[in-house]
Amino acid sequence: MAGITRRRFDPEFRAGAVRIVKETGKPVAHVAYVARDLGINEYTLHNWVQMDRLAAEQAGGDGGGGKLKESAEEELARLRREKAELVKQHAKEKAGWEKERAELEDERDVLKRSVVLGVKEAMGR
Repeated sequence: MAGITRRRFDPEFRAGAVRIVKETGKPVAHVAYVARDLGINEYTLHNWVQMDRLAAEQAGGDGGGGKLKESAEEELARLRREKAELVKQHAKEKAGWEKERAELEDERDVLKRSVVLGVKEAMGR
């Protein structure tokens, strides 16, 4: 079986393919059509697009990235407050369930004793 040679694409070709995908602005499914037209694997093109997006996010980290980071921190703080409230609510509910369980166990024990007394009384007659 002969070795498989991988095709290599120059950076200009990659950039052009990514630009075509970005300019069309269509959903990810459109990547398959662009890839087929260019004669490359759709997953290869998808990877190039993802790498381009990551590079753009990292490059834009100085200018507009601060606002995104701040909003992410605000959301994290909001989620932590919400979690704390839910933990408190759960603790209250759990305490209520424990109390109800204890009451039901007491009721069960009383009913058991009454059944035993009823059986003893019936047998004693």
